[in-house]
Amino acid sequence: MTTKEQAFLDYLKEIALIREAVGLAEWDSQTGMPEMGASYRAEMSSYLAGMAFEKATNETMKEFMDYFEANTDELSDFTRLVYGKAREDYDLNNNLPPKKYQAYSKVLSNAHSVWAKAREAKDYSIFEPTLKEIIDYTKEFIPLWKKDEVTNYDVLLNMYEPGMTVEILDDVFSQVRDGIISIRKEISERGTVPNTDFVNRFVSKENQEAFVKDVVEQLGYDFSRGRLDDTIHPFMLNLNRNDARITTRWDESDFTMATLGVIHEAGHGMYEQQVDAKYDYTPLAGGVSMGIHESQSLFNEIMIGGSQAFWYKQYPLLVSLTGDTFTDITKEEFYKGLKETKPSLIRIESDSLTYPIHIIIRYEIEKMIFNGDAKVEDLPKIWNDKYEEYLGIRPDNDTDGILQDVHWAGGSFGYFPSYALGYMYAAQLYHAMNKEFDVEEVLASDDYSPIREWLTKHIHQYGSSKKPNELIMAATGETLNPQYLIDYMRELYFNVYDITN
Repeated sequence: MTTKEQAFLDYLKEIALIREAVGLAEWDSQTGMPEMGASYRAEMSSYLAGMAFEKATNETMKEFMDYFEANTDELSDFTRLVYGKAREDYDLNNNLPPKKYQAYSKVLSNAHSVWAKAREAKDYSIFEPTLKEIIDYTKEFIPLWKKDEVTNYDVLLNMYEPGMTVEILDDVFSQVRDGIISIRKEISERGTVPNTDFVNRFVSKENQEAFVKDVVEQLGYDFSRGRLDDTIHPFMLNLNRNDARITTRWDESDFTMATLGVIHEAGHGMYEQQVDAKYDYTPLAGGVSMGIHESQSLFNEIMIGGSQAFWYKQYPLLVSLTGDTFTDITKEEFYKGLKETKPSLIRIESDSLTYPIHIIIRYEIEKMIFNGDAKVEDLPKIWNDKYEEYLGIRPDNDTDGILQDVHWAGGSFGYFPSYALGYMYAAQLYHAMNKEFDVEEVLASDDYSPIREWLTKHIHQYGSSKKPNELIMAATGETLNPQYLIDYMRELYFNVYDITN
């Protein structure tokens, strides 16, 4: 490696360290920071974010970019990979005015506390001015980010899932929506509704935590390189591969929410913990896209958390921790009751069959914001109307409606489709994995490591060094195919609802 290459990697490490400090500050703001500290934290976070942004776009970085562009053939294979990703990031942000970006970062840093207050008051009007600022900044930045994308919203999609477009999503979402509607229709007409009386029985936070921490450790999440904390809206924060933190929200009258939520976030954490160490402190150190990231969390939550073999194996542990709470419920009743499907207002509390509908609603609203003419003040009504149209239910307050997700408070427009892409990727990976070994047989055993090792081999280890379509093609032998998800859901829910073909 040349002296110039080493200097470049050292410079990227400086940027990575600053961003790690920003991440730690933001993690604290969402888990334990006193409410009155919000404005001070916004000052600090925006300052550090501005510093990282300035380093990523200044003359020093430009010199590295120009030099390596002219001397690409002389680079080591590793530096060439790092340079390629750094170049993408540089081209994305180079046109943004640093002071404007710092001002935007300050708005974002303060937005979480404003959103939390609005949620508590169930009043969108409290958050509306802040959301409008975030949307206005985003619309101002889109022309500066835009390369060859067809629509404004394509620009945002491409940030979270490289190569993704409205044209592709309209097609696959149409297939998924129609498939879900068909399955729900057959369940309604032919299915036997499972017993769910036990789902809302009291389970203390302490017992839930003991159970789910044991389970995710079995799945492969390493608590020596992570931790579990409380928050309003669950998330995983990757500071580095040895510090990938997860959070959850507890409800002692609904143990499934936190249990499946922690299993989900642990999937994100396991991904980050298994990235190859050689990518440390480079732009290749994290997951490649939000769609691939969600494929790992949803593989945990849906493919494993939806497995009959998995719950038959884990149910005795839950019973042992909760005393007499579930002793009258058989493992078959327990599993089928967990997988009941019914419309829900809350995305993170929805069942696995209807969940993609929640994502499609958000996708359509975001398209209306950036490709259409939706006004910020009209968003609650648009949201409520779509829930009534697609799921037959309507929120009666803003907290159960448009304020339920934290993503827009973080400026994450274009992120939501990643969840549905993750669903489809997860089902496709599950299908491919079963060609090598019986996944249900592994989930019935005492050793889940073959699943984690397969995912590490095909997905985790690469970090951001391969594109999403490369990973999926190499792992499954084909491009994105939504039919695997539809087939998986049909088999799962026909089993739960005792429907025979």
